[in-house]
Amino acid sequence: MQNVISVRQLNTYIKNMFTQDYFLQMVSVKGEVSNCKYHPSGHIYFTLKDSASALNCIMFAGDRRGLGFRLTEGQQVIAKGSVSVFERDGRYQLYVKEVTLDGAGALYEKYEQLKRELAEEGMFAPEYKQQIPKYIHTLGVVTADTGAAVRDIIQIASRRNPFVQIILYPALVQGASAAPSIVNGIRALERQGVDVMIVGRGGGSIEDLWAFNERMVAQAVFDCSVPIISAVGHETDTTIIDYVADLRAPTPSAAAELAVTQVSDIENEILDRQDRLYQRMGRVLQHKRQQADQMEMRLKYLSPASRIREKRTYSIQLEDRLQNRLQAILRERRHNLALYIERMKAVSPLEKLNSGFSYVEDTDGKNIRSVTQVEAGERLRIRMSDGVIDTRVEQIQKEERLPG
Repeated sequence: MQNVISVRQLNTYIKNMFTQDYFLQMVSVKGEVSNCKYHPSGHIYFTLKDSASALNCIMFAGDRRGLGFRLTEGQQVIAKGSVSVFERDGRYQLYVKEVTLDGAGALYEKYEQLKRELAEEGMFAPEYKQQIPKYIHTLGVVTADTGAAVRDIIQIASRRNPFVQIILYPALVQGASAAPSIVNGIRALERQGVDVMIVGRGGGSIEDLWAFNERMVAQAVFDCSVPIISAVGHETDTTIIDYVADLRAPTPSAAAELAVTQVSDIENEILDRQDRLYQRMGRVLQHKRQQADQMEMRLKYLSPASRIREKRTYSIQLEDRLQNRLQAILRERRHNLALYIERMKAVSPLEKLNSGFSYVEDTDGKNIRSVTQVEAGERLRIRMSDGVIDTRVEQIQKEERLPG
């Protein structure tokens, strides 16, 4: 009979086999993060998966210090650690020591970081969103001049309203030069004065759509005075400008429908408003007729000629009172003016000169009040009531002032 062993003995044996395998002591595994859970103890439990398989992983709290980002669902990462067996459950798992973002996962983390930054700056705030105008004359489109996106926008917009002018800025939507090209397109169409703008492209991977996740494009969308509808990728694709734009459309086709109102809808609304206008006019005319009838009844009992005479008499009384009041004010003002004239005469320099006094000044126009202000030979000017005398000082004789 063969030897019989316990489950624990078998699991221990398998664990020893894993331990003795040098390759499994430090291995790097690439995959997508799923079922990620942060335990209160500080440990992180998650699963790495690809298109065909899945691997259970654990990262102990002591190894988290080197983790520079938060693990979330969908990230593409490279996990480095050792593979061993958890004896109690009899399953093997990767004991992770390091985790780094890989490819699209790194872009996803960069996307999340910029999203957090712009949200903190208020660029997603609803109070900054502009209303999309219902009726437009010009539609600006920033996208590639080839591809399904531009064809769908032009076809749907033209079908909905052939009178709307479509202005296309053929921008690069993929690659290193795409972001500046998109920014230039937004600014060019803003200067053109379009009524509304669609910015977008067809679907693709996160790498293909990355230009619409750049800060410069988000800033250009936020700063634009023209309402912008973002239309990037398919319905499941979400980019940074979808949060910044005034309105997000799931596809370029949907953006054209949101930007351009159907002509039949406009015609129906015009007819509806016309009907409401006629109804309103009818109500107003009826109300005015009722008012006219009421006024006619009042005029039968009130004499317009009598009311006119009454108003005329009252206006004459008001005119007399006004005239009397004005006369009284004028008399009072004339009396006050006469008093001010007499007061001014008492202090007027001309009156002093007319009384026989004169005014002496030097050649600079400075008043001479004392003999100490002049010297022999100095020229002086004497002002009198009827003219000016220019003279020269021949002699200075100082006299003592009498006390008093």
